[in-house]
Amino acid sequence: MKTDFAKVIDSFSKYKVMIIGDVMIDSYLWGKVERISPEAPVPVVTRTSEENRLGGAANVALNIQSLGATPILCSVIGNDLRSKTLYELLENKNITAEGIIEDNNRVTTVKTRIISNHQQLLRIDREIDHPLSQEMEIKFISHIFKVLNDNKIDSIIFEDYDKGSITPKVIQQIVDEACKRGIPTLADPKKRNFCEYNNTTLFKPNFKELNEGLKVETNKANPETLFEAAKILHDKNNISIIMITLSEAGVFISTGKGYRIIPAHFRAIADVSGAGDTVISVASLCLASGLDPFETAAISNMAGGLVCEKVGVVPIDRELLKAETATLKI
Repeated sequence: MKTDFAKVIDSFSKYKVMIIGDVMIDSYLWGKVERISPEAPVPVVTRTSEENRLGGAANVALNIQSLGATPILCSVIGNDLRSKTLYELLENKNITAEGIIEDNNRVTTVKTRIISNHQQLLRIDREIDHPLSQEMEIKFISHIFKVLNDNKIDSIIFEDYDKGSITPKVIQQIVDEACKRGIPTLADPKKRNFCEYNNTTLFKPNFKELNEGLKVETNKANPETLFEAAKILHDKNNISIIMITLSEAGVFISTGKGYRIIPAHFRAIADVSGAGDTVISVASLCLASGLDPFETAAISNMAGGLVCEKVGVVPIDRELLKAETATLKI
């Protein structure tokens, strides 16, 4: 019997998803360049406008919300002026800050992009990316447990940007607790903690992250090389599902017993930014709703392609995804 994907997507509204990871502000400064500085051979940007947006793990929360579900962000930020901006952005989007705590020894991560004539001239990163102190790590884990006890969580996403909120101990203790509670866990890894996601349900590196994380050389055109790499993660880290995003080549999905390549849908690609956030957001809700790994990968792959048609980092449109899944064949 064919799965009614539209009905499944409608059911997303009953789920709560916890997102653990590095929350940040994406700040944009637009201006005009009409001259070169007399002080140095650099353009002078005359500011015309500025905007702050939710970024990092918070963009996953925006995708979860756009799909109709309820996101709960868990992160560590600074006790600074920028933290107030972050809280305001969350409030404006009606996203709870109950899972966020502050650390006096950290700063709230801000990535500022200076743009003129539709071109990015410079990016300035304000961040502290070393791992949490032992004291703050214990406090953060305790806080996550409180959020777990106060809410019925249906899936947990680790959204890692290597900024320090996620540590091996955070991963281990939360995954262990999730396993006891029967909550699926998903990981979007970066290099630092790549091999720490033991016992997770779904692990989603992109092609570059897979090769760098495992120190292997795989080939998109040869799925067997991807499967050999996936088997390392299945066997060594006891991960149930490996989903490797392959950009224009689609998605590789492995259960350890078998694998598939799900081709990318033909799209008028405008911008690939944020596609990975969309993919893992959709996957978390598909697993919460009981879809199998290959159905999960197919819908997630389709969603990632849809957001690539939009310029900038934008969350998935639920109604558009529902309409597209009507043509989905698995």
